[in-house]
Amino acid sequence: MTLRRQLLLVSLLLLSLPWAGCQFIREMEGALRHGQEQSLQATAQAVAAVLGEREELLYPNPLRRLAPPDNSKPIYAHPTKQVLIVDGYDDGWEEIPSVRLDSEPAAAPLAVIYQAATRDDSLYLMLRVRDPEVIFHNPGLSAESNGDRLVLRTWQNGRRQEYVIATAAPGSVRALPLGALQPGFDAGRIHGFWQDAAGGFTLELEIPLDYTGGRLGFYLVNVGRRPGGKFETLGNISPLETVAPPWLIYSPAALQRTLAPFSDKGSELQVVDKDNWLVADVSAGGRPRGDNAETFWLLRVLYRSILSQGGLDAPPAASGTGHVAGEEIASALAGIGANHRYQDPNYTTRTILSAAVPVVHDSGVIGAVVARQSGEQYLSLTDQAFSRLLGYSLLALCAGALGLLGYASLLSWRIGKLSRAARSAIRAEGRAAGAFPRSAAKDEIGELSRHYADLLDQLQEYNDYLRSLSRKLSHELRTPIAVIQTSLENLEQSTPDAGSGDVYVARAREGLVRLSSILTAMSEANRLEESIRGNSPAELDLAPLVREVFGAYRSIYPKHELALVLPDGDAWIVGVPELVVQALDKLLENAASFCPPGGRIVVTLAPVAEQWALSVSNEGPALPAELQEHLFDPMVSLRQGESGGVHMGLGLHIVRLIVDFHHGRVKAENLSTGDGVCVTMSFPAASPIA
Repeated sequence: MTLRRQLLLVSLLLLSLPWAGCQFIREMEGALRHGQEQSLQATAQAVAAVLGEREELLYPNPLRRLAPPDNSKPIYAHPTKQVLIVDGYDDGWEEIPSVRLDSEPAAAPLAVIYQAATRDDSLYLMLRVRDPEVIFHNPGLSAESNGDRLVLRTWQNGRRQEYVIATAAPGSVRALPLGALQPGFDAGRIHGFWQDAAGGFTLELEIPLDYTGGRLGFYLVNVGRRPGGKFETLGNISPLETVAPPWLIYSPAALQRTLAPFSDKGSELQVVDKDNWLVADVSAGGRPRGDNAETFWLLRVLYRSILSQGGLDAPPAASGTGHVAGEEIASALAGIGANHRYQDPNYTTRTILSAAVPVVHDSGVIGAVVARQSGEQYLSLTDQAFSRLLGYSLLALCAGALGLLGYASLLSWRIGKLSRAARSAIRAEGRAAGAFPRSAAKDEIGELSRHYADLLDQLQEYNDYLRSLSRKLSHELRTPIAVIQTSLENLEQSTPDAGSGDVYVARAREGLVRLSSILTAMSEANRLEESIRGNSPAELDLAPLVREVFGAYRSIYPKHELALVLPDGDAWIVGVPELVVQALDKLLENAASFCPPGGRIVVTLAPVAEQWALSVSNEGPALPAELQEHLFDPMVSLRQGESGGVHMGLGLHIVRLIVDFHHGRVKAENLSTGDGVCVTMSFPAASPIA
């Protein structure tokens, strides 16, 4: 069976994608629900841990945490980000809940509707007073307020502070102290606007939050035109009370800033104090993640109907008075974290997950953190996957089959091309047919073609060497054999007492030594590799080593002019001195064989880019361009004709083996003047080069 048909059969496994996708979506549904619960719990616990360390974020007045439940009428101020212009009109107050206070049925028809809001460090009050007859302050009667007026009562350092707001006509108003004020408080900072309205008036005030001391009470004095100067009051406190006014419940700005980093798109964070007051509500705007409007409506209805959970309660909403409720909140205030899933009131197939954890301070529960998030944040991703899975599965099947078919065709063509090249790489007589095609592809087939090409190149070099071996051996062996033969003939013809016999014996011995050198050179590379593996590198200073051996080179090569260039300091590397000297010997021998008599040979040691470069340059013929890259390969020799030594083409290959053992590099290049060659060995420096 061809490779193309095999891949086509394998492509049938893609049919398992739709089934596996449906199973995965079902598992993902439950996993995402569990993950959402853990994520919300972790978020709520992180917030609770921060709040537990900073009690003042929940209770700006720490006495409120220790106080028993207040049965009076505390004022709940809603936080707002909108700028409120204090002008007596209700612009900006539309979204803030209101509280209505009515007078006794037997009294005059007096009512007040008030709203409270906080922004930054200010408290804003909007009072809409229903009074059939408004009596303004008359300065001519007395300096003290004598008309309809508003009295504010706060609490500072265990003592009450009272302010009165009255006016002779509608317009801007400022508070006046009603009794002695503690130092540092200016009644004039409580200011507002009195505005006439149908059936009464409106009064909008701005009060510094720190003036309240966490408590605030007020009552409206309605004078009216009654005999005896009697007046009526209406508010959350009475004029004759001596106890502290009710608590002012609000969301501190510091708490809002602390919660801001924890909020996320589509989620909501709430903080509830020990009395179920909602002291913080942070919701991030923007379109919730998981909105599945892009899903085809029929698939969305079908899939979400299957996943929907019936019988869920609607989430508890905060009342206008600021109290919140819920099973998970009650559990958290009791010290046990809990989760509860509610039905989204805006969508019949969506749910809302609510996670509540207690806020613990001094081993006591001082509040609860509630994190809420729509189930669509995660779970609606599954119905998008379900709707797209059907189309994507068919598309994947077609694309996968076509892709595998195309890839199989390309792969088959490449393998066939490589097979044809390999089949025709060797001719019938055993010689290489030519350059093997090298693929540039960075995959296994491309790498295989390059390995074949390298193998054939090495085989070609070996065959070329074998073809020239007879010539080299004939050239190298002819001279020592001739020396031995002539020495033996002369020895036979000489008389026993002739003194020339010793000369013939010496010449014969020289011929034998030369034959032994030839055999030694042929096995030198293998013995060198074995000897290299048995050496242990150590730190070595090249400067004194090169200086020491250079003195011997002067006597070995007296027919050439030798020069040495060394650095001023040390030249430390990690290596084996015997191997370095052996490589340097080969380079000097090679340089001397090509350098004409009287020519110059220079040995240089110099730092180059965190390496020590040991180079040998000589005058003489330049290197052919085609051999510069292969000069250090085995069995490559440029010598032609008669020479005075044994040259089997292994000397520079031995140099490369030694340099590779030292993790260095060796290269040969022509001198810039064109009248010589420089061979450089680079060794990594053992320490930073100064």
